Amino acid sequence: MRSLVLASSSSYRKALLDRLRLPYLSESPDIDETPLANEEAQALVQRLAISKAQALAKKYTNHLIIGSDQVAVLDGHIVGKPLCFDNAFAQLKAASGKAVYFYTGLAVIDSQNLMTKISLVPFTTYFRQLSDTEITSYLHAESPYDCAGSFKAEGLGISLFEKMEGSDATSLIGLPLIELCRLLRLFSVTIP
Repeated sequence: MRSLVLASSSSYRKALLDRLRLPYLSESPDIDETPLANEEAQALVQRLAISKAQALAKKYTNHLIIGSDQVAVLDGHIVGKPLCFDNAFAQLKAASGKAVYFYTGLAVIDSQNLMTKISLVPFTTYFRQLSDTEITSYLHAESPYDCAGSFKAEGLGISLFEKMEGSDATSLIGLPLIELCRLLRLFSVTIP
């Protein structure tokens, strides 16, 4: 089987890829993730997923390299990682009673011949009405300051939602495993 490389240092993406029980290496691609002028969220995540995988292709010359990137969109604007309590509080307050759209770009590159497969996986979260007390309590309980949208859906963050819509809940965490399995099969990777 071809060796896999995850172009990420994200503990969340590593934990997801571990579920597939495939051996892999991981390394941060260290790329500029700044959006281009007037770049739509969907185009941004696809470009960054490819860029992350391409950044490691010269180092890992006979591997399948996985790149992934995700953004959250609220009221037509990209929402980044909050990094602190105040920003997270503001994000959750703004999301209260609304839909937040997540777009995850996924790329797999065969570094030997540069064959590339790319996908876009959408997912929507519908927040219930949240009080200031609920937001504060949640943020103190889980500190999701490194997560776009200011929640951890794999943890207590699930309690903030009214409903979710999408084909793959793992895309919400940053690595859509159903789609990744499909792409890997295109490269003849057998998944147990």
